[in-house]
Amino acid sequence: MARIQLKPVHFKAQAQVFKALGHPGRLLIVDELSRGERCVCDLAALVGSEMPTVSRHLSILKNAGIVDDDKRGTQVFYRLMTPCVMNFFKCVSAVRNREGA
Repeated sequence: MARIQLKPVHFKAQAQVFKALGHPGRLLIVDELSRGERCVCDLAALVGSEMPTVSRHLSILKNAGIVDDDKRGTQVFYRLMTPCVMNFFKCVSAVRNREGA
């Protein structure tokens, strides 16, 4: 199987995704969105942070292409656009389990 040669710009885009996932609150949000769409107010209650903080987390995830939003009246609902990220969660868990952590 031929290996695709990635250019530095591709690695920069990948790093943006990793950076977006590099916060426990954002990981919790992504995990919750893997079960279905949620409004910001539900996610704020789950994360235990104020809505502006959760909105900033969601903005970072959206800019990385991980989530998308849908405004309905005064509420904004978010959904996971990249369910494959949950495979990465499993991979990370396997690494952590192998280390005995």
